[in-house]
Amino acid sequence: MPDPRNALCALSTKEMYRADAAAMAAGVPGHTLMENAGRAVARAIQDRFDPGPVLVLCGPGNNGGDGFVAARHLKAAGWPVRLVLLGARNGLKGDAAHHAALWDGPVEALDEAGVPDLLKDAAVVVDALFGAGLARPLEGAARAVVLALRDRGMPVVAVDVPSGVSGDSGAVLGEAAVRAALTITFFRKKPGHLLLPGRILCGEILIADIDIPDRVLDEIAPQTFENGPALWRQSYPWRHPGSHKYDFGHAVVLGGAAMTGAGRLAALAALRVGAGLVSIACPREALPIYAAAGPSLITVPVDSEAEFAALLADPRRNAVLVGPGLGVGGQTRRLALMALGHGRAVVLDADALTSFQNTPADLFKAVSDTAAGPCVLTPHDGEFARLFPDLSGDRLARARAAAKASGAVVLLKGADTVIAAPDGRAAINTNAPPALATAGTGDVLAGLAVGLLTQGQKATGFGAFEAACAAAWLHGAAGAALGPGLIAEDLPGALPSVLHALSPSTRS
Repeated sequence: MPDPRNALCALSTKEMYRADAAAMAAGVPGHTLMENAGRAVARAIQDRFDPGPVLVLCGPGNNGGDGFVAARHLKAAGWPVRLVLLGARNGLKGDAAHHAALWDGPVEALDEAGVPDLLKDAAVVVDALFGAGLARPLEGAARAVVLALRDRGMPVVAVDVPSGVSGDSGAVLGEAAVRAALTITFFRKKPGHLLLPGRILCGEILIADIDIPDRVLDEIAPQTFENGPALWRQSYPWRHPGSHKYDFGHAVVLGGAAMTGAGRLAALAALRVGAGLVSIACPREALPIYAAAGPSLITVPVDSEAEFAALLADPRRNAVLVGPGLGVGGQTRRLALMALGHGRAVVLDADALTSFQNTPADLFKAVSDTAAGPCVLTPHDGEFARLFPDLSGDRLARARAAAKASGAVVLLKGADTVIAAPDGRAAINTNAPPALATAGTGDVLAGLAVGLLTQGQKATGFGAFEAACAAAWLHGAAGAALGPGLIAEDLPGALPSVLHALSPSTRS
């Protein structure tokens, strides 16, 4: 039975080269893969646009070869096609040269001076200049035509990735990149299709089947995925007729005395996402405020570290959230270390992360201790920089390095949230709407994480990575269901309908 996660694989440039090579080793010629790719581009254009003049911009490599194939099929279908090549036709090699030889129309040279006239009659432009493997900024005629396309605002169909975008990071290399209305990629997405700004520059993304067999993924063993239910739904801790509340864990949210809203939002989210019980442990002076958050929540007075230790003496309290509204300082730091030291699953967010900014090694040592439970860190970019000041590189690489350095699952929050595990697995979340950019939504996400983590302690295969991935996706799905105008306290109430649509009983 095929692994449902395979559909969500995101292949790096090197992994895609390996997939191509494996397909050819299995008997699919390279020129056939290119024919299939270019034909898919032509078919997508015919499906989405009315017939009209098409300008096909071909680069000097295999991406340009795809463009030659697309041009041939569009021309055969009766579309007026103008093909322009960056570089010399006799400089093409391999499969690109093979397909260039099959093109029976004129080939114009891409010249910087001629760019303004080049675009004036085109209804659609095919960007087959450079693919996912581009590693340097565009320059010369390529840069000029991409800047002109941006200024004209005409529809562009990109082959593989928009030229100027890194397939591995989604970053714009230099100052120029194509903004496409449609991007056709092949076999699987690349990280650059999922990470910003690449995801925005791609427009609609279509994955075309070009006859690379799925079994090549067994050899590649990809570790990067687009986050989605197929990653974690099979092991999700759904309730069954014989379920008891203690089968789904008892989460503890540590709340502060001043900013009580953060803890209340987190606790409600943990309860809504399925935690069997949720307690808010807070100073006695704030107990009435937390008690008013809802009758389903348990409130426990905790004014000292000794009282917190007594609370942890009950082994049924198996997961703890430390951070939202708790305050920055030594006590928050010590409470986090106590939770880890008692073997509890721990989510550290907000103030807890900043409390370790001067002593991150103490946190990483505690997380890696054999007595510690699983840990999820949920930093935004500022908190990430405080904990991991020496890490650089793209967002995916930094999250992976942070997970390896800390021993924790790292959920790096943002419009393109990345979840990374110490073992190298990573997922990129793409479903979060802009409406989530409002106060308190991060506290809800932390609550979802601890609510799922507490259940994961009771469920086979639903570990900290799966819990963090599910939290990020459900957060985005709830936000999308609510739409513009949402506020953080709306999100927990949107979860039942999202979960209902995912549940096995609904899908059966």
